Amino acid sequence: MSILLTGFEPFNGASVNPSWEAVLRVPYSICGHEVHRMRLPVVYQKAAAELLVEISRLRPTLVICCGVASGRRAVTPELAALNFRYAAIPDNAGQLFSGTPILPHGENALMTSLPIQRILDALTAAGVPNALSLSAGAYVCNDLYYHLLLQEEELGYRGLFVHVPDGDVLDADSAARAITACCEAVLTAE
Repeated sequence: MSILLTGFEPFNGASVNPSWEAVLRVPYSICGHEVHRMRLPVVYQKAAAELLVEISRLRPTLVICCGVASGRRAVTPELAALNFRYAAIPDNAGQLFSGTPILPHGENALMTSLPIQRILDALTAAGVPNALSLSAGAYVCNDLYYHLLLQEEELGYRGLFVHVPDGDVLDADSAARAITACCEAVLTAE
């Protein structure tokens, strides 16, 4: 039984990505489950393709993908992924989308099956500022989350996307504590 955690490489001129810094600080085992880590490119479709290859190889029980949400003041578990790509900045491959679907005939939105309120309660108990976010936006984070939720049943895991704020709002150790609390909330609910 294992957990796969992901964070992203830096993008938009930044030198670090707080999501990856947080994932690096999560313990190597949570509730008896070995923790694996993966850094993903900030590139539409490529991030999801690399993630799904690793999921197929590892066969984890739980996959939590993390990204940074500049401007947010709290850790925000994402309820849904939208079948939509739209951003003001290009990805790291220079792709810029202005309102196109991820999958032309796909569901408009996919929702996590994980116990969101239990996760929020665990974040509060861990002393981490938190809030529910209804969707993962429309940039690469959302693109990744849509593919993650789309493949859950076929590949046999449960998935969640969590945004962390910038490092000047929440330090990497606190963000790692938040990710750990999310994992514990899910694993102890089963």
